[in-house]
Amino acid sequence: MNTQELVKVWDLPLRIFHWLLVVAFFIAYLTEDDFLAQHVWAGYLVFGLLIFRLIWGFIGNEYARFSNFICSPAQSISYIKDAIALKSRRYLGHNPAGALMIVLLLVSLLMTVISGFAVYGADQGAGPLAGIGPGHEKLWEEIHEFLANFTLLLVVVHILGVAIGSYIYRESLVKAMIHGYKRPSDKKSEDIDFHS
Repeated sequence: MNTQELVKVWDLPLRIFHWLLVVAFFIAYLTEDDFLAQHVWAGYLVFGLLIFRLIWGFIGNEYARFSNFICSPAQSISYIKDAIALKSRRYLGHNPAGALMIVLLLVSLLMTVISGFAVYGADQGAGPLAGIGPGHEKLWEEIHEFLANFTLLLVVVHILGVAIGSYIYRESLVKAMIHGYKRPSDKKSEDIDFHS
């Protein structure tokens, strides 16, 4: 990889956050009740990572900041329509579909963690919501399980989006999230229209 021909897009803290979040979410998802201690600690890690991402969204590098990529749902939908028609614009950072996915994932993960805290508080009398009181364990478990499964669905859609984006723009978005670099924007690669 010749980094002189590439642009640093994803900084090290963001890349570490991303891959730790992947590991922590799947540990939490796969452990559930059978390995409660690991499940709880993975949940705490997810929560800590979410707090970090919220802060990094304001003080991180240009491409990590929310102000760089958050857009309206209409812009995200328009981008998705263009991508389906294979005429979407290439973005150096997050595209509007990626922006929507980031918001959905962050909100869904936060709700999953908070509902997990509620389950832990109601069932075990422990954690940040230890005083939530018994009697609502089943309700919180149902909510927590639904949100965890919904988050998993979002992860699958995210992976499909990364695969499609990698194919359309002929660049490995996974590798970019490992080493942090992408090829620079240029007129030739900014607007790829496969119909011409």
